[in-house]
Amino acid sequence: MTTKGPLKGRAARLGRLMPSGPSTAARTPFVLLVVVLLGGGLITLLLLNSALNQGSFKLRDLKNRTTELTDEEQALQRDVDDRSAPDALERRARELGMVPGGSPAFLNPDGKVLGEPSKASAPKPTRTPAPPRTTPPTGSPTGPATPGKTGKPQTTPPAPTTPGR
Repeated sequence: MTTKGPLKGRAARLGRLMPSGPSTAARTPFVLLVVVLLGGGLITLLLLNSALNQGSFKLRDLKNRTTELTDEEQALQRDVDDRSAPDALERRARELGMVPGGSPAFLNPDGKVLGEPSKASAPKPTRTPAPPRTTPPTGSPTGPATPGKTGKPQTTPPAPTTPGR
């Protein structure tokens, strides 16, 4: 369209409705909307990232705790296995004063006894040597031990021990 002078009639009325210069008033709300949406999106991403990091730290701590508990469970299971071994059970039973049983007798449902029961007899106790005890010297820590009536340093004999206590 070419402009050949001032507009007349209907075109003049329509031209007055539209501004002829560049308008910034119509762009301001759009720019503000875009900035708010971008800012909100960035804040949402930041919060989401923080929540994921917090979850990953908690997951790591739980995995470490699981590893520790698994190690502890395995150590306890080893202890149970060691104490359940036949030789360990026998040793512990002897420490408690138990003796191996004799030949067993069985009862039938009708009350008849099968086999010949016998008493368990305690084997003769074997004296195990006590571990060497170190007795602290009597007297002052810097001086010699004080002699007794015989002129020898006094020592106390080790107290008798019972196995398992």
